[in-house]
Amino acid sequence: MNEASLTALFSILAGLILLSAFFSSSETGMMSLNRYRLKHLAKTGHKGAKRAEGLLQRTDQLIGVILIGNNFVNILASSIATVIAIRIWGDAGIAIATLLLTIVILIFAEVTPKTLAALFPEKIAFPASHALGPLLKALYPIVWLVNLFTSAILKLLGISAQDAANDHLSREELRTLVNEAGALIPSKHKDMLVGILDLESVTVNDIFVPRNEVVGIDLDDDIDTTLRQLRSSQHTRLPVYSGDINNIKGVLHLRSISKLLLEEEVNKAMLMQLCQEPYFIPESTPLNTQLINFQQAKRRFGIVVDEYGDVLGIATLEDILEEIVGEFTTDYAATSPDIIPQDNGTYIIDGAAAVRSINKTLGWKLPTDGPKTLNGLITETLETIPETNVCLKVKGHRIEVLQIKDNVVKAAIVHPLKRRGRQH
Repeated sequence: MNEASLTALFSILAGLILLSAFFSSSETGMMSLNRYRLKHLAKTGHKGAKRAEGLLQRTDQLIGVILIGNNFVNILASSIATVIAIRIWGDAGIAIATLLLTIVILIFAEVTPKTLAALFPEKIAFPASHALGPLLKALYPIVWLVNLFTSAILKLLGISAQDAANDHLSREELRTLVNEAGALIPSKHKDMLVGILDLESVTVNDIFVPRNEVVGIDLDDDIDTTLRQLRSSQHTRLPVYSGDINNIKGVLHLRSISKLLLEEEVNKAMLMQLCQEPYFIPESTPLNTQLINFQQAKRRFGIVVDEYGDVLGIATLEDILEEIVGEFTTDYAATSPDIIPQDNGTYIIDGAAAVRSINKTLGWKLPTDGPKTLNGLITETLETIPETNVCLKVKGHRIEVLQIKDNVVKAAIVHPLKRRGRQH
């Protein structure tokens, strides 16, 4: 037996195993690349990213050339290993070669390179693209023929490669991506991004100021009362109505009345001349739609109405922006008239307070898929209007009805969730 030829065969076998490891790691590395990071790197001019992105545009061709190369190398390695084994052990060498080559390929050409490629896809895929591009051009006729048969089989199974190539993120997937970004995105920015994604699922009905809390100008009041109200108003825009808020006449911007207040004689006709036409909003409008509507109409203030045209309250551009950036006040729990913290850790909350506002302010998770106010939440949970001060539990929060008036819960004491002790 020629020692030189046997050494040459072992060298060729080792080289084939290395090639098999290259193809295996290339496949895993290419498929493990983060497509969005890849697009970003390609846009910034990264040459390896550009090559990899070009190869991944036709995944079927890329997989085709990798598998053709890998299978050819593995089959050739198997043949050479069989020749070596027969020369050393005779006919028994076939079984020995099969067992040994299987173990060697699994360890050195499959598991190890694929694990490395999965852990460091960019470090494997970008250099590999140097060889895969020219190899694809050289083997293109074979790759095209293989993909032709593959596409025919997929069509028989009712599968379209073009449909499967759609890699756009859904809203929920994007939300998960933002939440899992870790320290890459500051916590405040995460909250803002998630807030933007939530605009579609939240409607005007969830954020408007209810009509019983709306401050407006009643034209039935005498002019002196109206002027005193204008001078002391804390709001920039005020709805103007006659007798009842359902009878809206316009919206008054306080900036436009500065000169009017200097006049010696002011009447309601002069006031009405400064009013804008009221802008009405259906209560079920999603916030993302209403944000665009405000922009197109060049408005910041709208009157919320129900399906019958009755006024429910008002909504402003600031209300929508707060859904994205959070409350504009630094300590809303300390300044909100609806939520009054107590020394014992409980909160006295107005029955008209919105459940969403309570959750955002205190970081709670009271249910928001039903009633919009604390009063509605209590009456729905009890399935009756409480006649006396009762106690109930909602999502782990103990709620004690504090005041009832005109069949409405005016105030309640709400206990926060009890936190389990932490080990130190």
